[in-house]
Amino acid sequence: MTRSLTVAAIQTAYGEDLGANIAKTAGFIREAAAQGAQVILPSELFQGPYFCVAQEERWFATAHPWREHPCVTALAPLAQELGVVLPISIFEREGPHYFNSLVMVDADGSLMGVYRKSHIPDGPGYMEKYYFRPGDTGFKVWDTRFGRIGVGICWDQWYPECARAMTLMGAEVLLYPTAIGSEPHDATLDTAAPWRRAMQGHAVSNVIPVVGANRTGFEPWAGYPNGGQQFYGSSFIADHRGDLVAAFGREDEGVLSAEFDLDFLTAHRAAWGFFRDRRPDLYGALAQGRPV
Repeated sequence: MTRSLTVAAIQTAYGEDLGANIAKTAGFIREAAAQGAQVILPSELFQGPYFCVAQEERWFATAHPWREHPCVTALAPLAQELGVVLPISIFEREGPHYFNSLVMVDADGSLMGVYRKSHIPDGPGYMEKYYFRPGDTGFKVWDTRFGRIGVGICWDQWYPECARAMTLMGAEVLLYPTAIGSEPHDATLDTAAPWRRAMQGHAVSNVIPVVGANRTGFEPWAGYPNGGQQFYGSSFIADHRGDLVAAFGREDEGVLSAEFDLDFLTAHRAAWGFFRDRRPDLYGALAQGRPV
């Protein structure tokens, strides 16, 4: 019997009301499940606005231990109800440490563990190093009910070693929840196309489908250039060739989905031979997120 996997990405805008954001995400999860999706990806830090545009200590109060985070406690039962896998992006607090993290929820509602974002950006509009420590989990691949899922978080997607490590670890699809848009220091800089192309390249080089879920909409911030941050959406699903099989524009809200034949992809990946001649001395370091 052929093994297939249907993945989905959610693209929408979010505000400051945590409960409303969770409810909005839950509605799209139900919509995706009704379309047959088995693994459903919301965007990065959907608990609220993307607060890293500025350094404001009030946002530390919105972090929670990963098992107790309101997004996790609200959506894990929904995963069980619908029988779907949910990668849930959160602002995590562990003791005095804070991380940009992802909790993988399996289709029975069980919490499979946490991945902490390895690469932390720091620049105008994306001041994440004020809030987050670099992740200490190494890259992760999750053996879910429907397949082996690798997940990076936003800035991780610019690093080919992240994608390669997860594929070496047996990932059958790569997911990237994201929050990215306008650049306050340069109004002429538009990274939407390179953002997509980088991940499409990961798909080609690893013979693996890639899903990118970005937020959309305008988020106002007092004193910010142009009055706030404009997110450019452009969420997509690419196949193993890097071809876009589903894609949103900049302002769309909703769900993208696509089905993949995992048995075909396994054989096709082996036939390309990209992993036959890999250097074994690098594998362990890459998988653990250590420098090589």
